[in-house]
Amino acid sequence: MTVIEFSNEERAILVQKITAYVATELGQEIGDFDAGFLLDFVTKEIGPYYYNRGLYDAQALLSKRIDEVGEAIIDLEKPTEFLK
Repeated sequence: MTVIEFSNEERAILVQKITAYVATELGQEIGDFDAGFLLDFVTKEIGPYYYNRGLYDAQALLSKRIDEVGEAIIDLEKPTEFLK
């Protein structure tokens, strides 16, 4: 499986969001170090579920689009004496 990785800038934003969430919702102050550990856990253990859901959604969308293209091609067919 592909490892989920974030750039340093993305990681900094995510750590900030975690520290803000924990402070607001749980009334607890955690540092960037602890928030980073939580981010690593969520990324490793929970992230694959979101990643897979995104893949399933992309596959469903692509399948729908392919069906639409197939229908559009059929609409472009010219009438002939040949029957399928």
